[in-house]
Amino acid sequence: MRRYLQHLTVERGLSDNTLTSYRRDLERYLGHLAAESAAAGPADVVTADVRAFVRHLARPAGEGGVGLSTRSVARAVVSVRGMHRFWAREGLAEVDAAEPVAPPRPGERLPKALPVDTVARILDAPDRETPAGLRDAALLEFLYSSGSRISEAVGVDRDDLSSQAVTAGASGDEGFVRLRGKGGKERIVPVGSYAGKAIGAYLVRGRPQFAVKGRGNPALFLNARGGRLTRQGAWLILNRAAERAHVTDEVSPHTLRHSFATHLLEGGADIRVVQELLGHASLTTTQIYTKVTADTLREVFLTSHPRALG
Repeated sequence: MRRYLQHLTVERGLSDNTLTSYRRDLERYLGHLAAESAAAGPADVVTADVRAFVRHLARPAGEGGVGLSTRSVARAVVSVRGMHRFWAREGLAEVDAAEPVAPPRPGERLPKALPVDTVARILDAPDRETPAGLRDAALLEFLYSSGSRISEAVGVDRDDLSSQAVTAGASGDEGFVRLRGKGGKERIVPVGSYAGKAIGAYLVRGRPQFAVKGRGNPALFLNARGGRLTRQGAWLILNRAAERAHVTDEVSPHTLRHSFATHLLEGGADIRVVQELLGHASLTTTQIYTKVTADTLREVFLTSHPRALG
């Protein structure tokens, strides 16, 4: 397992969060093999062992299983299949015992997008008269403007912003930011004028207050100690803003990403452009948002057309 995780780190360049998920799944798998299988090593594992592990994950906890959701079981199967494929390629096993075991297909879960006015209330919630409020406003505007993942947003350095990005609100020029996505892939996305104005105010009147407590941290978004803002810290910022805005719907950083994509498509953006902005490797991943907008169009039709309903 350690050899496989090292391969994922060096050859595939997976993020720390993804590696943590792989390690958790694989440690659970090896623990199950140790307890339930006669296999002494990779070469001894058979397909029946893999299938037994999948059943163990899906079985309810009250019946001796783990009780994971279909989506979580599918993720674990992908981890296990990857390791077995690696074992076979490296000569640690003669056959790939997991190859016949397909991940269960989870039911399609449409992303939750907030209405535009609800997003606006959340973005306006921070107190922009304080350094922390300026940072919070800049972060929230950045998330919605760029459609970035939370890990990408907190990973942005000051130098990743173009000079126009922090003056967009005043000059009207379109700025850009470099994001580092999954697998170390980079992409350049625009920064809108609202986000540019919020970031500019934060850089002038907010960030210096945090930076003096750190050691020259290059991160754009800093915490109270002058270090890089964490994913958990960003979650708290969003939750506080949603609470102040009296938003009762469940809101997460990914909610802003979903809303970003949905609002672009509703505004007429080409789906391939949205794919590039989101950093999706496959258009299939982006196409789930078209179902959201189709539902919205249907709702508008039913409520607006004089002869939609008899």
